[in-house]
Amino acid sequence: MNVTSIYLKNLEAYNGGCRYIVNKGSTRSSKTYSQLQLLYHIACLSRRPRVISIVSESMPHLKKGCIRDFKEILSNDSLWSDRNWNATDKIYKANNSYIEFFSADNPGKVHGPSRDILYINECINIDWEVYRQLAIRTTETVFLDCNPCYEFWLDEKVLVSDGARLVHSTYRDNEYLSAAQIKEIESNRSDKDWWKVYGEGLTGSLQGVVIQNWDIVSQMPEQYKKRWIGIDFGFTNDPTAMVDIRLSDGELWIDELLYEKGYDNPMIANLLSSCGIPRNTPVIADCAEPKSIREIASMGWQVEPAQKGRDSINTGISILNRYRKHVTQRSANIINEYRNYRWMTDAMGNATNTPIDRFNHSVDAQRYVCLNKLMERNNELSYSIVKPATSR
Repeated sequence: MNVTSIYLKNLEAYNGGCRYIVNKGSTRSSKTYSQLQLLYHIACLSRRPRVISIVSESMPHLKKGCIRDFKEILSNDSLWSDRNWNATDKIYKANNSYIEFFSADNPGKVHGPSRDILYINECINIDWEVYRQLAIRTTETVFLDCNPCYEFWLDEKVLVSDGARLVHSTYRDNEYLSAAQIKEIESNRSDKDWWKVYGEGLTGSLQGVVIQNWDIVSQMPEQYKKRWIGIDFGFTNDPTAMVDIRLSDGELWIDELLYEKGYDNPMIANLLSSCGIPRNTPVIADCAEPKSIREIASMGWQVEPAQKGRDSINTGISILNRYRKHVTQRSANIINEYRNYRWMTDAMGNATNTPIDRFNHSVDAQRYVCLNKLMERNNELSYSIVKPATSR
């Protein structure tokens, strides 16, 4: 199993008896991958059975992150065994030890039995009280990692403790990145705020976040006044984002239906069907792709192009921010965009009135709904509906 220098630094801290091992770093620095490798080796080489808990903010976040990476790590060296994996309880048996994966929104787990070792992935998304409940039930070592977007309880309460070790890393510490990946990361140097956190792995600030007034909920409301579907098309380079938006009691409830590359129009139409979306639900899509809109409409969906005009991006954001928004916990990509979509800054570091052109695919899908359905008709904006084809 190939290991990185970050693996070796974590191993050194673990062998040195550190209580808290904190990994702060840039994107693609191998901090998550390296810690998962180390935890697997600890489980296999332990002289006595150990319980190792790997925790993240939600199960969707775990499935797309740590669980997928963990399986990849073992599979690459032909070490993965389906017999050792309890897919229901998300527990993997390694030697006589158990590696369990669970989300921080599971009260029964957070307040449940103790463990030997704890690893909290992206701990910046975890409340202090949740962390405290997990930590006091951990008998040995606590591993934590994050992209340090801003200061939070990790800086104020953990790193100042005796027995805490900081492992700082950047993409340069990952010996296994391809030249194309490095080039892609370094192409963002001009975005100073982004580069500070995701390029250099240094602590940023909360200033300049575009989307305001939102929280995370477990599910969508069954009763609602209005319902719309928003679509932002992508394919090769960008994902197609599709969101379900419901208006209930004057607030917006938002659920992620799709956030994937490689979806063509028939696949999008089939997904609408498989999600149980009623055929009379208005679907608002990016007007830049009229051919896609017409093709999906020909499959029986009520699709209309998003209104666009002068300053439509800021107008859509403004409308979206007027509403209290509730995002389902399974909507990992929406949550990530809300946390990272920011206003650009000028040479003096002051926020401008222009948002960055990233972390905005699902936001764009939401803006389209806002422009068409949550603002008064504007004569300057073109607007037409493509009616679904009559079923035969």
